[in-house]
Amino acid sequence: MATLAQPLTQSKSSTSAGPVALVGRLLFTLIFLMAGLTHFSSQTIGFAASQGVPFASIVVPLAGAMAFLGGLSILLGYRAKLGAWLIVLFLVGVTPMHRFWGIADPMMRQMQMVMFMKNLAMLGGALLISQLGAGPWSLDSRKG
Repeated sequence: MATLAQPLTQSKSSTSAGPVALVGRLLFTLIFLMAGLTHFSSQTIGFAASQGVPFASIVVPLAGAMAFLGGLSILLGYRAKLGAWLIVLFLVGVTPMHRFWGIADPMMRQMQMVMFMKNLAMLGGALLISQLGAGPWSLDSRKG
């Protein structure tokens, strides 16, 4: 049981912290690993170009590489703080594309607002990882 003098993280059972951290990293990164690869497709590049993304044929694959490498870094817990900053940069770049406030169709507005808010939530998670790291059961936590 944690006392007032102990941080809550110290009261966590060490037997559950590792698996929980690993599953959390996996669930957090799945979207970046999967979506990162789609940023190399002509459909994704074409869509971004139609939305006014400048130099889409260069920017979109670069964004995909950032998302994939950042996600892989966090998943493995290898230089996870750096990986989290790659995710932050990716999300800062793509989140404004979900301009729900300018859409007249209520269903499309709702869908884009959900995507926008999802990105903000993931941005918050990435910022936490950028400061706190990957946690236990990560390559960064190895004793060396």
